[in-house]
Amino acid sequence: MDLTWFLGHPGTAFLSVLLFIFLLVLLSKWARYIPNNRVGIVEKLFSRKGSVKTGLMALNGEAGYEPRLLRGGWHFLMPFQYRIHKMPLVTIPQGKIGYVFARDGKDLPASQALASNERARDFQDVETFLQNGGTKGPQRMILREGIYAINLVQFVVLTEDQMLYLPLDRSEVDTFTKMSAVIAERGGYRPVVIKGTDDIIGVITVHDGPSLPSDEIIAPSVGNDPAHPDTYHNNFQDPDKFLKAGGLRGRQLQVIVEGTYYVNRLFATVESIPKTVVEVGTVGVVVSYTGVEGTDMTGADYKHGELVAVGTRGVWNDPLLPGKYAFNTYAGKVVMVPTTNFILKWSQSEVGAHRYDENLAEVSLITKDAFEPSLPLSVVVHIDYRKAPLVIQRFGDIKRLVEQTLDPMVAAYFKNIGQTRTLIQLIQDRSAIQDQSGVQMRAKFEQYNLELQEVLIGTPTSGTQGGQIEQILIQLRSRQIANEQVETYSRQQGAAVKERELREAEAKAKQQTMLTESEISITVQSNQGKADYARAQQEANRIQTLAGAEAEKVRIMGEGEGKRIKAIADGEAERAARVGIAQAIAIEEQVRAYGGPQFQLTQQVMNRFAEAIEKGQIDVVPKINMSGGGAGSGNLIENLLGLLMTTKLAETVGVATPTARDPEVQAMRDALKAQMKKPEA
Repeated sequence: MDLTWFLGHPGTAFLSVLLFIFLLVLLSKWARYIPNNRVGIVEKLFSRKGSVKTGLMALNGEAGYEPRLLRGGWHFLMPFQYRIHKMPLVTIPQGKIGYVFARDGKDLPASQALASNERARDFQDVETFLQNGGTKGPQRMILREGIYAINLVQFVVLTEDQMLYLPLDRSEVDTFTKMSAVIAERGGYRPVVIKGTDDIIGVITVHDGPSLPSDEIIAPSVGNDPAHPDTYHNNFQDPDKFLKAGGLRGRQLQVIVEGTYYVNRLFATVESIPKTVVEVGTVGVVVSYTGVEGTDMTGADYKHGELVAVGTRGVWNDPLLPGKYAFNTYAGKVVMVPTTNFILKWSQSEVGAHRYDENLAEVSLITKDAFEPSLPLSVVVHIDYRKAPLVIQRFGDIKRLVEQTLDPMVAAYFKNIGQTRTLIQLIQDRSAIQDQSGVQMRAKFEQYNLELQEVLIGTPTSGTQGGQIEQILIQLRSRQIANEQVETYSRQQGAAVKERELREAEAKAKQQTMLTESEISITVQSNQGKADYARAQQEANRIQTLAGAEAEKVRIMGEGEGKRIKAIADGEAERAARVGIAQAIAIEEQVRAYGGPQFQLTQQVMNRFAEAIEKGQIDVVPKINMSGGGAGSGNLIENLLGLLMTTKLAETVGVATPTARDPEVQAMRDALKAQMKKPEA
């Protein structure tokens, strides 16, 4: 046929278009493109081998879902025989977990909750998974962070953000949604992270595997040795190895500590509990609920119970020393026992920090004199850390020991003491009672593996008799105050004496410099005085010698001068005597010439009278003329002069009137005359 004619025929254009469209459709059915971020699930629509007889996947070329995947790029398939389902790659973000559910495979055994992946461990190779005995259902193995090319017909992948699968039936949605909700509730999409600062541990409960025996409450530890890699499950992160090592379903004895763990939460859940912290000053006595039955280590003489070795069931013989322990409190308990001294107070108003004594009260006594006081007590107790397991094994805990044993024992002892003493004696003998009770009760405490350190007795308080005890205490207090005042005054007196001595010492110390300087000055002055004394003695001797010489000189000169003066005096006396005698004779002659002694006296009186008138400025001529009566009488002055002239007046003024005939005068006169008659020398 001529092709040119064919193409040029009018009806052939339409046929050409139809042919081109057919070729395009045929090409689209034959060549398929898969993007690189997706995968293609191949569904064979028909096959000469027929359809899949069992299961879901067509492993032998049957019609159905093929196990192979088409990755990114062009793929050429027989037209109309295959249907391609483009699905996304499975992406697990960093720090997240993906869970896998297999639609095809062997049926789960009745003893398993999850499908084993001991051999079928590759979810990206469906054929290998199924050929190696892969089991349908939720898988034990999980997906860690990464990108996976998974056939989402065979496997359903559940992540925190989405569910990845190719829907086959609407009822599957509910199943996978519930499964995802359970995982989210357990926090299963994220790994278990235990921080070191939290001081917590993780208690594991396994939900798959053989069940526990009826006599066990917790599963023993298995697969803890990294030297055996076939059974080392790496802290429950490999469920198949855990079960292979003999792990059992239920709460596990083994715990997990600080770290990050990718645990399948469908296989095991994790519960956080605090670490067991044994503080300094305490030990922890372990009471184990699990393990094999241990052998008693207390010996045949101990009849109160048994102690067993560490790791066996019962009370462990060795306590936990101070520190932090990853102890599973579901497998046992740790009873804290103080190893430092602790005080038990028999007082309702006081409770120790340990609260062992919160139910204790004052001991009620009846004294010898019928008083009923309440006695507060404090007992200091110590427990040897090596004997702490014995105490716990015997009493269960310290509080029970205090309330059921120590309280009645101590109360009975002090009731007996109170009956033997009066109230005053009970108060005054407090120290002696303390010492006595400490000695006597120590042996009783040792019977309970306790060490009594000290017994302290408080002041008795009023019981049923009201304030009578307070009155007695007031009297004793007043008596003591009086004694203390006497002692205080005595001490104050001594203090005053000491203070005075102190002040004297301080004053002396302050003046010490002056005392020292004065002593030095005294010494200097003493030495200076001795030197001055020596010089004075020398000077005195010199002066004495000079004075003696001078005195001798003066004596000699005095004797000469005396003789000279005597001679002069004798001459002068002789001359004066002669002059006097001459004057006397002259005066006598003058007196005699003037009328005698009376006249001379009158003259002296008148002279004195004139001097008085002159000094007193008396008028000589009187302003008033006074005259006497009768003839012949003169004026006043004339009368006065007449009176003065008389001898009587002379006698009145005491002027002696020498007579010319006095013997002495006469002798002098004669001597003078004789002297005057001598010739001049």
